[in-house]
Amino acid sequence: MKDMPIYNWDSVAKEQMNPFLVRQVIHGDLMTIARLELAKGCSVAEHSHHNEQISMVQSGRVLFNVGGVASTVGAGETVRIPPNVPHFVEVVEDCVVFDLFSPRREDWIRGDDAYLRAK
Repeated sequence: MKDMPIYNWDSVAKEQMNPFLVRQVIHGDLMTIARLELAKGCSVAEHSHHNEQISMVQSGRVLFNVGGVASTVGAGETVRIPPNVPHFVEVVEDCVVFDLFSPRREDWIRGDDAYLRAK
């Protein structure tokens, strides 16, 4: 390996997905990591994808509904969303969440992320 990419979230481009959601993304060869700033009142419509997802709440609180099971997840807590399981979120308090996906989010790379661009 010739170089080791080093990323600083302060330098990663921010995408204003909708009035409540700002996304930063780093795509590796096999996985994607996203840093999401979510405002209270934000919701992400029910969806599913073939990627396994790990969501780590850094600050605030988020209601996750995964496969019909709802749980409020707070700062320092992590939830695992298996591949192909329908899920949605409702933001209870302003928060920062890190989402890790494997394999990487090819749909995001293509711009197929309309479900995040809606209120």
